[in-house]
Amino acid sequence: MDIVQEKSNVSVHYTGTLETGEVFDSSRERDPLSFTVGEGQMIPGFEKAVKGMKLNESKKFTIAPEEAYGDVKPDMVQTITKEQLPPELEVSVGQQLSSQMPDGQQVIVTVTDVKADEITIDANHPLAGKTLNFDIEVVKIDA
Repeated sequence: MDIVQEKSNVSVHYTGTLETGEVFDSSRERDPLSFTVGEGQMIPGFEKAVKGMKLNESKKFTIAPEEAYGDVKPDMVQTITKEQLPPELEVSVGQQLSSQMPDGQQVIVTVTDVKADEITIDANHPLAGKTLNFDIEVVKIDA
């Protein structure tokens, strides 16, 4: 099979950039990214762009937030007191912490503000609300 379609197992090399040109991820210096099309392993816009591509074909495309990590959800940003953290924990802006939700699920949050007695944390995906640009090359297709 030489065209990517639903249920294809594919491997791609990619470079992802933000609108500023900043690279947020790339497989170029490591093994290609492998996934099965249509199984929800990738963001929707990425899967849509890969479908119909041929082996060794390269493509550049842009994905809007709705087809990537969604819009920023304000209710996922909270301010908590430092008393809610382990006393030995030193936090700084940009630091990622693991938080447990009431249902027991673990969530990674990013510290966005630090004050004397409280911190602000954001549970949105770091790429939420961002338009993503990709440059990809299909390097393997299996049925």
